Amino acid sequence: MGRTINGKEIIDLSVPILPTPPEAMLKVTIEYSSHEEGAKRDGAFFGISPEDLPEGRFAAVEFVTLTTHSGTHLDAPYHYGPLSEGRPAKRIDEVPLEWCFGDGVVLDFTNKRPGDEIGIDDYKKALEKIDYRLKPFDIVLVMTGASRYYGTPEYPNMHPGNTRESTLWLIDQGIKVMGIDAWGWDRPFSVMVEEVKKGIKGRIWAAHFAGKEKEYCHIENLTNLDKIPRPYGFKVAVFPIKVPKAGGAWVRAVAIL
Repeated sequence: MGRTINGKEIIDLSVPILPTPPEAMLKVTIEYSSHEEGAKRDGAFFGISPEDLPEGRFAAVEFVTLTTHSGTHLDAPYHYGPLSEGRPAKRIDEVPLEWCFGDGVVLDFTNKRPGDEIGIDDYKKALEKIDYRLKPFDIVLVMTGASRYYGTPEYPNMHPGNTRESTLWLIDQGIKVMGIDAWGWDRPFSVMVEEVKKGIKGRIWAAHFAGKEKEYCHIENLTNLDKIPRPYGFKVAVFPIKVPKAGGAWVRAVAIL
């Protein structure tokens, strides 16, 4: 899974961008254009024929339609609301790059069931288990095991999720970027929506909305957290693509040992 470059092992923590079924909430379509099609398309643009190009071929190009929250991506504070801590919330192109590279910590919550909450006590116990104390600007990676369902219809419903309180607690430890190997940082929407229908409204997207109170970013759709050989003692890079004024952007997340 990892590759060694100049004595450092690189582990890919990103899922591939995959086309989605029509009923998907965040639709992704990919149109592949071959080298032969490229010769016709680009040849016409330049005013030449495919016969003028070597072997009648030119650039293969892909046309992708997706949201900035498809695949492995980083949510900026603006995604949660227009204000964070009473100030205009940072867009993705305003997120400090120094937040996006730091010491990684993997916390194992694979004992949790889909729809369960990950609370403050759960974090304290997980940290005690690995004998680690969080420090400012650590990048906390929440391992649920849900990434094995990525690309299936069940995936959005297969993870436990964070609460407002546990998210604020992480922020209070100095954490600016945290991530999860699942469809969402909160519990599945199917669970939260059922609670709303029962009159419980305060907890829908509560972990996301914590970012309106205190500034933070989180990564969704991570994978391969179980391939990192130790819970800490490695670096994580999650630099976002620079989409102006956006609430999130894709990242190629990697662990560096």
